[in-house]
Amino acid sequence: MPPRKINLVEAAERTITKVWDPHIAGDVNDSQAKVAKFGELFDWHAHQNEDEAFLVLRGRVAIDFRDGTVELGEGDFIVVPKTVEHRPRSLTSEPVVLMFEPSTTLNTGDAKSDLTVTELKRL
Repeated sequence: MPPRKINLVEAAERTITKVWDPHIAGDVNDSQAKVAKFGELFDWHAHQNEDEAFLVLRGRVAIDFRDGTVELGEGDFIVVPKTVEHRPRSLTSEPVVLMFEPSTTLNTGDAKSDLTVTELKRL
């Protein structure tokens, strides 16, 4: 049986009901592709041991850094190196973003809050 194909935007619309609730789209070796809808503002945080990559699938987002902001639109991709403090946020209503990171990565990195998700669902 061939691998299952997923349209990530359609799956996010169908499955993800709230912002900042990442869902696993697939496992790639020791990493995962995770999809989330972004909300207005997230926690400042860093990932001490892992890089984090973002690919915007729908809408627009900003990633704030302590020394500036990078805005991303559909199709834009960025890698945030480990230890770099950042804070993602939406620029449009519930943009859909694909993230690539090790499977052990918490969405809030070194910051624990009400937005921390420890049990991820799958698309």
